[in-house]
Amino acid sequence: MRKDRVASVLVRELSMIIAQDINDPRLHLVTITHVDVSPDIKNATVYFSSLEDRQEVLKVLQGAKGYIRTHLAHRVRMKAIPDLSFKIDDSFEKGRHIDALFEQIDKHDQEE
Repeated sequence: MRKDRVASVLVRELSMIIAQDINDPRLHLVTITHVDVSPDIKNATVYFSSLEDRQEVLKVLQGAKGYIRTHLAHRVRMKAIPDLSFKIDDSFEKGRHIDALFEQIDKHDQEE
């Protein structure tokens, strides 16, 4: 499916742009986890994780959106570059929370 190929290319290229082209120390520990592309490929939601202050990273990424799209246009051959929106990927924290709950259940079962 074209949408999936575009999402895959966006993950790769956005990761490289953030790592190599943006000279902001707040973005050094940012990982693009995945990209959801709308069916018409006009919009893309970019999910990221970071070891830094994620709200601050979100502000920086949103502020650099035009710069990122410009660099993306130079790197990717597409009719139109999708509008980017950035969101914090909290799946790692949710997974950690679920693991902690399972550990609590396991401890509770062992105590009985």
